[in-house]
Amino acid sequence: MSPESRTDPRRALCDRLAQQAEVDLVVIGGGATGVAIALDAVARGHRVALLEAVDFAKGTSSRATKLLHGGVRYLAQGQIGLVREALHERAVLMANAPHLAQPLAFVMPAANILQRALFAAGLRLYDGLAGRRSLGPTRSLSAMQLQHSLPALGPRPGGGVRFWDGQFDDARLALAMARTAAHLGALVLNHAPVTQLLMAQGRVCGVQVRDAETGQAFALRAACVVNAAGVWVEQVAAQGQQPHPGADAAGGGVSPSQGVHLVVDREFWPSQEALIVPASDGRVLFAVPWLGKVLLGTTDTLRQDRPLEPRPLPSEIDWILAEIGRSLRRPPTRADIRSQWAGLRPLVRPAGHAGGQTQRLSREHTVTVAPFKPSRLLNRGT
Repeated sequence: MSPESRTDPRRALCDRLAQQAEVDLVVIGGGATGVAIALDAVARGHRVALLEAVDFAKGTSSRATKLLHGGVRYLAQGQIGLVREALHERAVLMANAPHLAQPLAFVMPAANILQRALFAAGLRLYDGLAGRRSLGPTRSLSAMQLQHSLPALGPRPGGGVRFWDGQFDDARLALAMARTAAHLGALVLNHAPVTQLLMAQGRVCGVQVRDAETGQAFALRAACVVNAAGVWVEQVAAQGQQPHPGADAAGGGVSPSQGVHLVVDREFWPSQEALIVPASDGRVLFAVPWLGKVLLGTTDTLRQDRPLEPRPLPSEIDWILAEIGRSLRRPPTRADIRSQWAGLRPLVRPAGHAGGQTQRLSREHTVTVAPFKPSRLLNRGT
C-alpha cells in the first residue's frame, strides 16, 4: 500500500474530527482502559472520539504476561473484593471473546507437604470465589505425580497443586475493542497526541490534537474528557495547567512499576501447562507457553521516569533467570533469551507514600473527577 493510499483515509478521518463541532466524550489513551471506555460509551449512544498518542496497546496493554486471572497473590494479601471482581471479568471476557481467551492449567510446586496443603486450601478458596465460573477443579499432586507430568521441573519433594486460570492475547483484545468502537460510530484515531487540554471557566471542555502522520492540527470540544493515559496520565493533565486530581504535594498520584518478560525456547518448559513459583522475596514468577515459545516473568520495579520504550534492567534479567533456574532441571542463561520486553504498570500511589515497595500499591482502578459543569452527556442514555 502506497503512502498516499494510507494517508487519504486518515486525512478524511482527521477532517471528520476537525469538522465535528462537539462530541459527548473524548477519551485520551488507546490502551485497554481507554478503548473499553470508548466502546462502552458509543454502545450507549454517545458521540465518542478516542485519541491515542502513539498506537493502540502501545504501552502496558501489549506487554503483559498474557494471563487472564483473578489474582492468586492478591487472595494471599486478603484482597477478596479485588479477586472476586477479577474472576467475574475473566468469565465475561472468555464468554465474549473465546477467539482471544482460553483456559490454561497452572502448576504451583511446593517445597514440602505442609506448603502443598496450604497452597491447595488457598486455591480451592480461589475456585470457590469463582463459583460456577470456575474453569476447572484444583488438584493436589504428589511428588511422583508432579515429576511424571512435568519432567522439566526440578525435584520437588512436596509435590504441588494444579489449578485453572485463563490466558489471552492482550494486544489483539485492545485492537478488537477499538475496531468495534469504530464500527459502532466512534471516531478512533491513533498517532494523534493531545497537545493541550482546552479550558473554559475552570473546567476541561475539549482537546487540541495534532495528527502525527499528516501534521494536521485541530480542536475538538467535548461535554466530557476522560484521561486514560496510564502512566502518562499526569503529563496529559498538566497540559490543562492543572494538576491531575489524584496528584498532590504529599506524593499521591501514579507510580510506574516496570514488569519485564523474557522469551526462551520451549525446550526449557515443553509443557502445555504454565508454571507459577514463589520467588525468594515473596513475589511470584511465571513460565507460560505462548505461540511456540515460553514467557518468563515478571518483575515489579518502581521507576521514577516514564519512557515510551522502557528497557529491562540487567538486574531484572538476572533476577528472572536466577529465580526460574531454581525450579527447572535445565536453567536458561542470557544466551538462551530470544526476546525481551518491559512494560510500565500505572499503580495508584496514596498520599504520603514513599519508597520503592510497589507490592503495597493498589492494583484497583481509581477514578478521580475534576470540577465540571453538568452537560448534555449526563442525560444521554444510561
